[in-house]
Amino acid sequence: MRDAYHEELDSIGEGLVEMARLVGSAIGRATTAMLDSDLKLAESVIAADQKVDDLQHDLEARAIALLARQQPVATDLRIVVTSLRMSADLERSGDLAQHVAKLARLRFPESVVPNDLHATILEMGQLAQRLMAKAAEVIITKDIDLALQLEQDDDEMDQLHRTLFQHLMDDRWKHGIETAVDVTLLGRYYERFADHAVSVAKRVVYLVTGEHADEIQAPTGPEVAGA
Repeated sequence: MRDAYHEELDSIGEGLVEMARLVGSAIGRATTAMLDSDLKLAESVIAADQKVDDLQHDLEARAIALLARQQPVATDLRIVVTSLRMSADLERSGDLAQHVAKLARLRFPESVVPNDLHATILEMGQLAQRLMAKAAEVIITKDIDLALQLEQDDDEMDQLHRTLFQHLMDDRWKHGIETAVDVTLLGRYYERFADHAVSVAKRVVYLVTGEHADEIQAPTGPEVAGA
């Protein structure tokens, strides 16, 4: 009975990894659909979000069933509860990727992003995908140092987000109000997606250590350590 119980716990973890990989792929494909004005690709991202939702519902049902049947305590209880929270983060990440794809569909055949911002948006999309890939690795490896590094990596997304606003506030902005609104929304979608990847990593830290990530010193480079 206990073997079956721990197999079910492992299965929930595998489901979280699958969700992370799906939403990471979704944000990458949504970015391509938007920058290339690819309606077919945008539609496929929108439709694929249902699989993420289904996985989240399945994980939630299994986790709640474990709580009811096994009444886990200590570490096992922490695994189940934290897994529920991570699945919610990942489901919201999928929604954000879908929002990017829906914006591409809304403006088709026009481009959502002005040419002078393509590079910045592409970088945000690629970074979002890398952050989620790292979050998936953290779920698999339970590597605390890697998990803590994600918050530092997210600083790059925050900087890109600020760069977008600098363009929007520039007196030379010539793309109109509608495009400004679109770009503002896109920046928010990517920034929130990155935040959810960081949140997943922080929850793994809590799962493994029982401590919140903010209470643990993040790894620093040798030049910082020696300062």
